[in-house]
Formats: sequence, C-alpha cells, structure tokens
Amino acid sequence: MRVLVTGAGRAIGRATCEVLTRAGHEVVATARDRSLLDDLDVALTLSLDVNDQVSVDEAIAQAGPLDALVNNAAIGGGSTIEDCDLEQLGATLATNAIAPVRMVKAVLPAWRERGSGIIVNISSIQGRVATPLEGPYAASKHALEALSEAMHYELGHFGIRTVIIEPGYTAPGMKISRDRPVDGPYLGLFEQWDGIDQTMTGPDGRPGPETVAAAILRSIEDPDTPLRVPVGPDALMVLEARSTMSDEEFEATMRAVTGLSW
Repeated sequence: MRVLVTGAGRAIGRATCEVLTRAGHEVVATARDRSLLDDLDVALTLSLDVNDQVSVDEAIAQAGPLDALVNNAAIGGGSTIEDCDLEQLGATLATNAIAPVRMVKAVLPAWRERGSGIIVNISSIQGRVATPLEGPYAASKHALEALSEAMHYELGHFGIRTVIIEPGYTAPGMKISRDRPVDGPYLGLFEQWDGIDQTMTGPDGRPGPETVAAAILRSIEDPDTPLRVPVGPDALMVLEARSTMSDEEFEATMRAVTGLSW
C-alpha cells in the first residue's frame, strides 16, 4: 500500500515509516521540516504543515494516489487549567484534532469514489482518560477520538476504515513538556505527579516507538482491526480499569496506584 505519514521526523512517526517500509509498503514521509527526513529510506519525503491548507493540498497532490493515511503529527500541551495559555490551548486543539480532519478531507473524495482507504489516527491513553497537568493535551485527544468515531460510522459505508491508536507512555515522549514551577499553589501537585510515567511503566521504563509502529502496521494490513487499539501495558491496564469501574472506583484506584493525595 502507499501510506502517507504525518509528523515523520521523530519518535512514533519515524518508527512508523521504518516499520512500514520494511514490511514492503510505499511510504510518503512528511514533516514541517523536510530536512528531518533526509536519512529515511522511504518512497518519498515531503514538506507538510498540517495546519496550512495550501501545504496540505500541495503535499497530497505530490504524494500521488494513497491507500492509507497515518495522522501522527501532534504537539504537547501540559499545564494546570488555571495556568493554561488560551492561545496555546487553541494551537494544541488545532494541531492534534483539527489538522487530522484537514488531512482526511483532502483524501476523502478520491477514496469515496474508489470505495477504499484506511485512516489511522494516533490518539493517546489521554484520549480516554484525562490526568492532572495534561488537560489541554487530553482535550485535544478526546476531540480526536470523537471525530474518529464519527468518521468510523460515516465512512465505513464507503469502504473506508478508521482506526484509533491509543499509546500509553512511549519513549522518547513529546518534544514540548511542561515546566515544573518553583512555587505557587500547584507546586504540591507537580511534586506528587513527577515521575508518574515510571510508576505506570515499571522498572523497564517506557517502551520504544516501534511498539506503536507495529500496531499501526497491523491496523493497516488487517481489515478486522477494531476501531480502538490500545498500545502498551499501561494503556491496556488503565483503559481496562476505566471501562469496568465507576468514576469513583477509578479515581480511588488511580490514587492508590500513583500515590496521589492532592
């Protein structure tokens, strides 16, 4: 298949390009800074800003006929709700939720006419379970999940599959992370939440991005892939608990596991 991957310059996006290429697929790797793709062994590399309609239109035209689209490009957005910058919140929602829709809209007319296509939207465990200090990022991934579920119902009629990939903590993580304050009303929360990923992933630490890339490969190749695919032991554990517990039970369990008394 010919697959376009956004955000291919690092982490999950780069690993996805490598895994798909080794599996025999033609990969169109894209990033805002095309130079990040120079050493990738793929069919084609393109500059793409997912927040710019002209850039999207140009990239889709240059990519040629596509069989699958992996919407991976994303930015972080961590802060307390009280302290979040509203412009940054808008940028997080624009990149993580609206931009994937922009990409999908660019390929849909041809795919509907053809009667096939695969949309793989990279969400997060935060798309199902919000945590302290990550509200803006979680909001963007919750929105992406809602949009993806709507796509599933609307586009399946035309033979177009939609898959939501839900990774847990994955190395190396997002480029942008929140700064821990030196004082202020939320300092205690930051101190308690610090290192939560080590608590959730155990002594072996975060799994590498190739684990997510392998799940993306399976979702593209297997037509029976379900709508949602959790990836990583922490994602499986948390999402299973969330689906079987009440809000109160889940919060109590989360606090016991993480030691959060805030």
